[in-house]
Amino acid sequence: MPIDLRLDPHEVSILNDLYEFTVAAAFFELGMNGTASFEVMVRRFPASRGYMIAAGLERVLEILEDFHFEAAAIDYLESLHIFKPEFLSHLSQLRFTGSVRAIADGSIFFQGEPVMEVRGPLIETQILEPLILNQLGFASLAATKAARCFSVAAGRRLVEFGLRRGQGADATLIAARSSYMAGFNGTSNLLAGKRYGMPVFGTMSHSFIMAHESERQAFENFARTFPKLNTILVDTYDTAQGVRNVAELAERLAKEDIKIQAVRLDSGDLYQLGRQARAILDQHGQTDVAIFASGNLDEYRIAELIRAGAPIDAFGVGTALTVSDDAPSADYTYKLADYLGRPRLKTSAGKTTVPARKQVFRGIDASGHYSQDLVGLMDETPSSVGREFKPVVAKIIPTLQTVFENGQRANAHTTLDESRDHFMTEFAMLGARQRSLTSPAVYPVRLTAALNAMTISEKLRAEQLQD
Repeated sequence: MPIDLRLDPHEVSILNDLYEFTVAAAFFELGMNGTASFEVMVRRFPASRGYMIAAGLERVLEILEDFHFEAAAIDYLESLHIFKPEFLSHLSQLRFTGSVRAIADGSIFFQGEPVMEVRGPLIETQILEPLILNQLGFASLAATKAARCFSVAAGRRLVEFGLRRGQGADATLIAARSSYMAGFNGTSNLLAGKRYGMPVFGTMSHSFIMAHESERQAFENFARTFPKLNTILVDTYDTAQGVRNVAELAERLAKEDIKIQAVRLDSGDLYQLGRQARAILDQHGQTDVAIFASGNLDEYRIAELIRAGAPIDAFGVGTALTVSDDAPSADYTYKLADYLGRPRLKTSAGKTTVPARKQVFRGIDASGHYSQDLVGLMDETPSSVGREFKPVVAKIIPTLQTVFENGQRANAHTTLDESRDHFMTEFAMLGARQRSLTSPAVYPVRLTAALNAMTISEKLRAEQLQD
């Protein structure tokens, strides 16, 4: 029997909630399978988030390309003794035949904006809800956490280190991929490196040093084993002495053309130890030996160290990133916006939705930075909403683009490097006030006059639906 550390592609269709199938079966029984549009958005951002980074789209599109029900999945659903044979027969033939409009992986988005629209037959689009939210949610949280680290790192190298603390195998792959897309330089996760073509990085373990009778000998053995790729962990015992041992070793090995690349600090007061390590290395003429820091780091701690002037050249970020520790969830929603050509909305307290198919119009000011966004009706255009931007903007860009149409991709697969480049371009356009770690400014997002009028009208109509 295969180990459970897997997700069989044939099981993807039933990685789902039961109620999606009871609802779909009821739709089928009633003959309700007209064209529906569902939209994905984050209703409320996690605390201290002034922006989020879109991620997970490529995985969603891969799911849609091959979405189907294997015989084993149908057999399992039949074994529940809930569903009629006619509905199960329908599922056995089901493929995703619809379309998707979305913002690209690596894009910046703001609270209350649609990031994806899934359109197609009602049963198809209904069943996809859990999978789509599952794939977009954590990927975006991890990408946003990584972007916050990237924002404060001031050009220093960042490596994702969270495999051993991640909440499941797949989550660690998502975190590694999302972090690289959002500015990190690589990961320690070999499978992520293989699967996504990411740079991989590693240093050494404390156990390697502890297994030796001498720290100096451990350092030398490792450096000789990896003469071109070595970062020496110096805090197994006394950190300052560990750095001195590295500095003295570096002097000796330089005569053999073996270079020590860096020392790694993994515990203690990283500011004081960083200053001490830099002084020791420089005193020994090892000015080009870098200092790499790790150990319970996140964007807040990185910002503190840089603000204090810590001479640290690179950071390894593990647990905080891989579980997005201060924001482990986001209020992602997947709601019906249109059915049979008519707008639909929900009016429940605190969870009201905005009806109709939409487009997001991003205003860019004369300096090339994001200024404000308008959420409008799908048939509105940059020219038709231009006068509603206050103050006037230099450029208006529609953010939702067709990525899937008639059951097929509309464009070629987007590579991770392309998504990373897109992130870099977008992040340079984000204002400093939204980047703040603790008190970010709320980015202005408004409804267009036309969408606002429709919303008021549909709320009035909704009051009559319960009569």
